[in-house]
Amino acid sequence: MIDNKIIIDEIIEIAEILNHETSFEEMLRVISEKTLQIFDCDYVHISVLNPQTQNTVKTVIRDERMLNLTSLHLVNINISGWVLKNRKSFLSNNLPEDERFVKGFLKNCGIKSAIGSLLLTNDQPIGLLLILCNESGRIFTEEDVLCTEKLSSVISPFINRIEKIHQYFSCVLPENELLNKYSTLGLIGKGTRFVDLLKSIEAVARCDVRVLLEGETGTGKELVARAIHKLSKRSDKKFIVIDCSAIQDNLIESELFGHAKGSFTGAMKDRRGIIEEADGGTLFIDEVNHLPKDMQVKFLRFLQEKEFRPVGSNQVKKSDVRIITASSTPLSKLVEEKKMREELLYRLNVYPIRIPSLNDRIEDIMLLANHFIKKFAAQQNKGVETLDSELMDYMVHRNWSGNIRELENFIERIVTLAPQNENIIYKNSLPSEHLEEMQNIKTQRSVTGSGLSLTETLEGIEIQLIREALVNNKWNQSRAAMALNIPEQTLRYKMHKHQILKP
Repeated sequence: MIDNKIIIDEIIEIAEILNHETSFEEMLRVISEKTLQIFDCDYVHISVLNPQTQNTVKTVIRDERMLNLTSLHLVNINISGWVLKNRKSFLSNNLPEDERFVKGFLKNCGIKSAIGSLLLTNDQPIGLLLILCNESGRIFTEEDVLCTEKLSSVISPFINRIEKIHQYFSCVLPENELLNKYSTLGLIGKGTRFVDLLKSIEAVARCDVRVLLEGETGTGKELVARAIHKLSKRSDKKFIVIDCSAIQDNLIESELFGHAKGSFTGAMKDRRGIIEEADGGTLFIDEVNHLPKDMQVKFLRFLQEKEFRPVGSNQVKKSDVRIITASSTPLSKLVEEKKMREELLYRLNVYPIRIPSLNDRIEDIMLLANHFIKKFAAQQNKGVETLDSELMDYMVHRNWSGNIRELENFIERIVTLAPQNENIIYKNSLPSEHLEEMQNIKTQRSVTGSGLSLTETLEGIEIQLIREALVNNKWNQSRAAMALNIPEQTLRYKMHKHQILKP
């Protein structure tokens, strides 16, 4: 259990975030993620009630292999029933043997510790907050129950208020408008995971709080941070980036806070740090997981007090800067390994956003690929417009461990190798190692299947066939429709649906 003052601060920060939130789904995601963090648990479940049924609105599981969904449902129904019947909080640290339930009924549920707390407005139950730990998880205390009740009392009015708002109108942009809005900021995609990410950006841009972005290297965390800044009330101020992994440990303090003349060898004059430079704007700290232990204490003090001292100076300075941090390594893992201070994690992780990997965004691969083709073809003055279907098939089935950055480098390379006047890139433009990988993927797929759903596979093929037909017919839609043996009206509909535009 973390320090009680930090928990109170966390609950206050949740309230500040919810006060700016208009998306019911995003609000529940933030509550669930923060609850998971505060109580160091494995499973968080929020439900709301209506006169006819109980409707689950948010479920977050730290490890989805923990137990099956049938067990989760069974635990939820039993604890919810007990809490609603007795109108008080539930605590158990040996759920399978708990005498409040039929003996042996929850014997193999996989859950050991549980807290259930009512969500109340006007003394009437509107839902339930359920916190669970598996058999290897932590033990809950009465203090945990009190903290859960405090959290429930804070979030209940917001859940009730926003649920009523959603009965009358929606403040969320239509999906096509949302995608178009963010494509101008360099964020391109259309899949479910990508749209969820955009909704998170929409939400956090409205509230001036610290943000923690976690995701694999190359997923576009800096682009997300720039979008948050661009859409925030600080957009007319500076956006500054620092990468902790690219700076020597003994120089990070000077980079952040600045230094006084003569404070160390080479300090020939006073120098402002980037925290002071970014005053009024946004500072994006990438790979914050590389922040040295001694700097973590000083940075934590700045987050708490909004004041700092340049290296070698006695002068205390203040800076009003929004901090967005990013890490390719989960910071909770570093806390467990004693490589990061727990208090710092909680100060940084006010609004958590997880960036999906490219392998989780298969439906976006060709959209991104065609965007990069257009970019590099223009840079290299080439006529390349698209890929042939065999090359596309290879790209959607390979593993992109380097994510979008790797895809961008791959496209730049094959555009460079493509003949000057060729409109379509074929596999003969691939480097030898990729040709070998392509053959291996084909062989593997013939044995195990594609790994994609039928919908994803057919949609990807349809998009590429339409693009090839358009390119081969100089983007004449009438001739392209004839080549595809479909009505021209159908072609136009599919071009609009898949956002296929002439370069």
